[in-house]
Amino acid sequence: MQYKWVALSNTTIGVLMASINGTITLISLPAIFRGININPFTSFQYLLWILMGYNVVTATLLVSFGRLSDIFGRVRLYNLGFLIFTIGSILLFLTPNTGSLGALELILFRIIQGIGGAFLFANSAAIITDAFPFNERGKALGINQIAALAGSLVGLILGGILSVIDWRYIFLVSVPVGILGTIWSYTKLKEISVPSRSEGIDWAGNTTFGLGLILILIAITYGLLPYGSSQLGWGNPFVIGSMVAGIGLIGAFIYIENKVKYPMFRLELFKIRMFTAGNLASFLRSIAYGGLMIMLIIFLQGIWLPLHGYSYEETPFWAGIYTIPLMIGFVTMGPISGWLSDRYGARLLATLGMVIVGIGFLLLTLLPYNFNYPEFALIIFIMGLGNGMFASPNTASIMNSVPPKYRGVASGMRATIQNTGQTLSMALFFTIVIISLASTLPTALANAVTQAGAPQLAPLMQKIPVTGALFAAFLGYDPVKTILSSLPPQITVPPQAVAVMEQHDWFPTVIAPSFMIALREAFYISSVLTFIAAIASALRGRRVIAEQQDGGEINAKNR
Repeated sequence: MQYKWVALSNTTIGVLMASINGTITLISLPAIFRGININPFTSFQYLLWILMGYNVVTATLLVSFGRLSDIFGRVRLYNLGFLIFTIGSILLFLTPNTGSLGALELILFRIIQGIGGAFLFANSAAIITDAFPFNERGKALGINQIAALAGSLVGLILGGILSVIDWRYIFLVSVPVGILGTIWSYTKLKEISVPSRSEGIDWAGNTTFGLGLILILIAITYGLLPYGSSQLGWGNPFVIGSMVAGIGLIGAFIYIENKVKYPMFRLELFKIRMFTAGNLASFLRSIAYGGLMIMLIIFLQGIWLPLHGYSYEETPFWAGIYTIPLMIGFVTMGPISGWLSDRYGARLLATLGMVIVGIGFLLLTLLPYNFNYPEFALIIFIMGLGNGMFASPNTASIMNSVPPKYRGVASGMRATIQNTGQTLSMALFFTIVIISLASTLPTALANAVTQAGAPQLAPLMQKIPVTGALFAAFLGYDPVKTILSSLPPQITVPPQAVAVMEQHDWFPTVIAPSFMIALREAFYISSVLTFIAAIASALRGRRVIAEQQDGGEINAKNR
């Protein structure tokens, strides 16, 4: 077997493992929270950190690991990533405690997984780029990304099956894949690039960048938690201080990178038009698109599926099944666009892909909350096609534009920009939804319980944390039963009022108008960002293949 196929198959296993882990965790969160006995009304912070902690860690470490890979060898650190990720999966399976301590253990072990994932993500695109000639890289990266989507599909299905049996099994799935990949990578992968061991490590740059990005992402995460009487924490002095300190450290990082001899973040790569345009388009696309899946799943689980007769216990699984057209669209177009980009370049394909996704966001705003599923499925399928049309050509374009010597750090920079955009996207979507719900949902709930025959509950409904009500539904809990079970003993509710409120469509009907207003606002913003990403993509210029001359300077050739 030619080495390029060995490299592609191994990196594909790594992507498959990571993507299975992502969706299987998302779809199994209800079983995980029930398994560790966590109340969603009081534990929103744990949910956020289990969801976002992995991305925070990978986004922070990707550039540093990419630079280290250029110095010590991409394959060596990629292999280490497989090993660390597998260890993290085993620890998650063995999580010994329940309650808050169990949640903290899950977050810690997910962070360990994130460290391993950062090694994998920082090097997989660079290893493929090293192994394949320039006219086959788009196809190879397209195949790699098909594995990512296939893993997402497998994760949804496995998560729905295994979470019913035992929530621990969802983490055990990654272990045999990780062991196989670790053994294969250590025995079959080889260094093609020449490590730059003579170059030093930029300790100052690594420290300021890592701390700065961590503080910014922590501020974003805690900005989504209630603070005082506010439903959000953007006014929290800790959040403000973390954001200011983080931005200050990033500013110091940029200054340092222009002064040190061997910078970790090769700012001169941004002089390459295709590199800059491709990463800008990717960043904007990640902000617009990164939070889409979780918002759709929350909407389906909390509103649409209960309205169509699904119990809250089974909505997590079916929400994943009903979003499959989005992934099928990506799988359909990913390899085709990669092959076409090898022949004709990335600009037209990537630009058209973003235009299609932007139109998809606008079409989503036209749907009522009780939509017909075929219309919804067609829209998200088309959005998947557009995303697949963009992804592999854009990645190949970025990686082709940098010289071989800097492919590790360039891959890390590309992945960091993308992961940071995804984290910002989740923060953007959650902020818009929570602000909108906070202004309308308490009043809507108070009016609804009054009309149901329980006006004594109206003052309590005005004080319910929006995040708790929203994520109780997301985690498969019946919000009404959760609310009624937590009432003070001195408050009694007439049986006829309880019967009205426990009707399967009562809570979804109450929350739906407020939630749709919030979603439409988010989709409008995402469509604008996507169209700007299309403009950035169109500005990338002609196809560029970068080679390396003696001395390491960049020699870009138009193809």
